[in-house]
Amino acid sequence: MSVRLLARLAAAALVLLAATAARADDDKVLNVYNWSDYIGKDTLDRFTRETGIKVHYDTYSDNEILDAKLMTGQSGYDVVFPSATPFFAQQLKAGIYRPLDLSKIPNAKGLDPQVMNSLAKVDPGNAHGLPYLMSATGLGYNVDAIKKLMPDAPVNSWRMLFDPAVVSKFKSCGVTLLDTPTEVIPAILAYLGHDPLEQTPAALQTAMKALMPLRSNYRYLNSDKYRSDLAGGDVCLSHGYVGDLVQVRNRARESKAADRPNIAIVIPKEGAMVNIDVMAIPTDAPHPDAAYAFINFLLRPDVIADVTNQVGYANAVPASLQYVQPAIKSDPVIYPPADVKAHLFSALPPAPPGFDRLRTRAWTRFRTAKED
Repeated sequence: MSVRLLARLAAAALVLLAATAARADDDKVLNVYNWSDYIGKDTLDRFTRETGIKVHYDTYSDNEILDAKLMTGQSGYDVVFPSATPFFAQQLKAGIYRPLDLSKIPNAKGLDPQVMNSLAKVDPGNAHGLPYLMSATGLGYNVDAIKKLMPDAPVNSWRMLFDPAVVSKFKSCGVTLLDTPTEVIPAILAYLGHDPLEQTPAALQTAMKALMPLRSNYRYLNSDKYRSDLAGGDVCLSHGYVGDLVQVRNRARESKAADRPNIAIVIPKEGAMVNIDVMAIPTDAPHPDAAYAFINFLLRPDVIADVTNQVGYANAVPASLQYVQPAIKSDPVIYPPADVKAHLFSALPPAPPGFDRLRTRAWTRFRTAKED
């Protein structure tokens, strides 16, 4: 064999080794798209230390943003966290997610069977998604501000938001709604005594007929901004995800400001939506093995307990409760007692054909309605 040929073979070997190393480095990357303020402060660093996988982490504030990103295709994300109903269910029909290989997620064996059965209603066999965190929607309010304006305010009821004689009293101190019709419409239907999960033109008309005259009482519709405003005393009443409201309450308690607000949280007695956010891998995920490693890491009892302790959302890993702080475990808005659970609803199905368009149009009109 000639020296020249040997040199060529050596060069080719070096190129192959470099390419292999590049692929190995590429496999040590994970692209995550998750809700804002929805993970422990050191969760990602712990994952990187244990696996060597570097995490690129982006956030969104509502399901609609995630849905739009995924529906366009080629999102570039490896793990996403949609709410189970109706978004995850709708996205499954569009073929957005790859089937999970549970042999690569051994910690999935520790998930709560009841939660898994609930998810199986939209994802038969739990083939495409596993539960991450769970929370009801509810009300967060500034105790002193509300009491000053209405000493006998019905704080345990949706009347706070949807009874015009009540919500109008709080307009001056700031009332906010989540900017998502899949949360607000079921809530007002429950308040009106209707089936909160009904998705028909008649039910939509009923909800919007009641909502539209109330628009001027709401300072804004937003699924993120209310957290800082309520904690800072800039608004006094917010419709929000209970886990986020727990963060608001904690932030206010930790504030050193003399006028820090006293925040209370309730799940209205008429019932409320419960959200189960799932972990799923898009079909075009560039780093699926890293995605499996991340999901399995998050389902480890000590890891998910640490997330629950920091963000105030319940999780679906019963073995984690030994690591969950007593104050979190005993908080009735994070882990609701049986009598409250009996009034919760969580199975908003995928919308019938054409209904999504009607709902989106109605919500746009409501959102953009001019205030007084």
